[in-house]
Amino acid sequence: MKYLQGALALLFAVESVNAFTAPSIKSSVLKDAFTLAAESGPPYSGPSSKPILNQVNSPSDMNDLALRDLKQLSHELRWEVIESVSKTGGHLSSSLGVIELTVALHYVFDMPTDQIIWDVSHQCYPHKMLTGRRHLFSGLRQSGGISGFCKRKESKYDSFGAGHSSTSISVAQGMSIGKEMLNKRTNNCIAVIGDGAITGGMAYEAMNSAGYLKNRMIVVLNDNGQVSLPTGTPSAGGTIPASQLSAYTSNLLVSKPFQDFRDFAKSFNKLLPDDVQLLNKRVDEYARGIVSGGTLFEELGFYYVGPIDGHDLDNMVPILEKLRDSDSTKPVLLHVKTHKGQGYPPAEAASDKMHGVGKFDVATGEQFKKKASAPSLTSVFANALIDAATEDRSIVGITAAMPGGTGMDIFGRRFPKRTFDVGIAEQHAVTMAAGMACEGLKPFVSIYSTFMQRAYDQVIHDVAIQNLPVRMILDRAGVVGNDGPTHHGCYDLAYMGTIPNLTIMAPSDEIELKNMIKTCADFNDGPTVLRYPRGNGYGAEKLQDLFGYELENGEIPARGEPLPIGKGRIIRRPGGFNVNGSANTRGKSRKDRVAILSIGTRLHEALIAATDVEAADPSIGVTVADARFMKPLDIDLIRQLVDENEILITIEEGSIGGFGDHVLHFLVKDGALDEGNLTFRPMVLPDEYFETGTQQEQYDAAGLNNQHITELIQQLTTKKIKIPSLEDALLEEKV
Repeated sequence: MKYLQGALALLFAVESVNAFTAPSIKSSVLKDAFTLAAESGPPYSGPSSKPILNQVNSPSDMNDLALRDLKQLSHELRWEVIESVSKTGGHLSSSLGVIELTVALHYVFDMPTDQIIWDVSHQCYPHKMLTGRRHLFSGLRQSGGISGFCKRKESKYDSFGAGHSSTSISVAQGMSIGKEMLNKRTNNCIAVIGDGAITGGMAYEAMNSAGYLKNRMIVVLNDNGQVSLPTGTPSAGGTIPASQLSAYTSNLLVSKPFQDFRDFAKSFNKLLPDDVQLLNKRVDEYARGIVSGGTLFEELGFYYVGPIDGHDLDNMVPILEKLRDSDSTKPVLLHVKTHKGQGYPPAEAASDKMHGVGKFDVATGEQFKKKASAPSLTSVFANALIDAATEDRSIVGITAAMPGGTGMDIFGRRFPKRTFDVGIAEQHAVTMAAGMACEGLKPFVSIYSTFMQRAYDQVIHDVAIQNLPVRMILDRAGVVGNDGPTHHGCYDLAYMGTIPNLTIMAPSDEIELKNMIKTCADFNDGPTVLRYPRGNGYGAEKLQDLFGYELENGEIPARGEPLPIGKGRIIRRPGGFNVNGSANTRGKSRKDRVAILSIGTRLHEALIAATDVEAADPSIGVTVADARFMKPLDIDLIRQLVDENEILITIEEGSIGGFGDHVLHFLVKDGALDEGNLTFRPMVLPDEYFETGTQQEQYDAAGLNNQHITELIQQLTTKKIKIPSLEDALLEEKV
């Protein structure tokens, strides 16, 4: 008992400070002189020259810098990021929040021998600038330019490619094991993960494994209180960050006496009997549970350090040096507190912290955004869901840390108690929705197509097998532009199409999107999948002129109407809209007729191509149809198109294995290809990854724009390929 009393006395009495002691973090992170200067108000501007940054072309160029030089380098680097992103757009505030952390990591560790893995890696701009790519930032996220994320093929300093979250700890553990087993000279593997990414289940799987296997590694938890995009959206959990872990880490307090005692107790403990060592270990854990809360991470096998000010180089550099030089093989979690958008007041003040921006005016932070002629499809979805939820109190919305990107922030402002942000936890979101459906709710789970890939097993096991009416809304389907291959929604038609019981649909325009939201809301016989791309609607004028809509008073209907399940529609006949048989002068015979069967928003391109083809050749007649549904297929519509047209083309913004393959499978089973009088061509995204660029550039590269459809039709109608019979082939061989 006397040992316990002595330990507790030391716990609350010792006041000395060592290298692991962090400064107390009150309401805000400490601000340096550079930040205070920026806060004088607009117009904002950076330094006229950047002498230290100009000398850094690789991390080794930082080796001889003094601490005051590192602070100046951070100031110059921050403004280099601001000025560069203002010209191209990109992820701004996440990079500004890790400037000092990036400088400290590259100063202390020796890349590429040491490995630094950036989780998600949207915060990697300062890292890229310090590793020889500063001169390439004029092409950031543009065709032929550098990626906005880490890519192994881009630089030896990009330890691991990323774009999705919660992967870094697993990677660091794997690299640590590799270094150890291959007897490499040093083993420093650092995973930098945010408080948003650490909400993903894979992060906990990795921490559990690393603590159990006792792999040497450092996990830097970059805690900026921004779990969701944007954080603060009204929801069932309030407006706080969508994570109990975030609340937990926010309450971690720094106790100098405790940390001093702990360091002292380590050496003191070795002199005591084994049973007393065990007792002191329990006291230590109990004290940390009270004073700093570090026990959660330590129970997973990590040594917890922090929280420390992530903008304070005076404290951060020596801590990282001690961790680097330690002989311990125990994994460490270093908890740093940072501000997203640090040092640029417009970013610090914005509700989304200027997370993802277009080009902007550095002096004011005002973004140069073109005024859209029609609302975004995301906002159309959100408002249509609000309309449905107004009539049906059982409708709820679920998002996985992306309320802004999916429109759930709009829904949440109208129905906060019916909006659920689960953090970066797509698997949980889908299975939670399944549980809601069991009780009679109508859950709409809105997740980017690329992120839904993480919940594939849950879609099958928890939703489809049990045929539960979960509505899965896949935003960003198709190519997405500047974010590149990690964010394209290319695969959902293929990976969802293989699953029984799913009803899968894709709207061609904003009216159809409203109709399909209403269809999903009314359909209770099983799970539904609705996918739509990034982008805006077309507006009433184009919908009438190009799509042939007859809109009352020239206005888009305020509310959607339910569609018959599995039924498509013919949009355009040969000769144009509303042309009857007797008035039509083209495509008189089947051999001169072509049908384009589209699913999704490539219908726009198909209609343009049909007009261009007919303008170039008066004998050709082109029919354009909108499938609407991939599952179930409208087989009556397909049979009609086959009967009336010698050429059938399908088009979709999806990969091989999607809609076109489902149509081909039906044609083969239905015998439509047996007689050799039908030419079929699927137009899909090629079997390759599309790098950064605009959506238009990516669709051009994929061959899915109107000119590509026109060229294919002209090729098929002007160059009929005659397949020789066996007798003809033998006769030709004899000659």
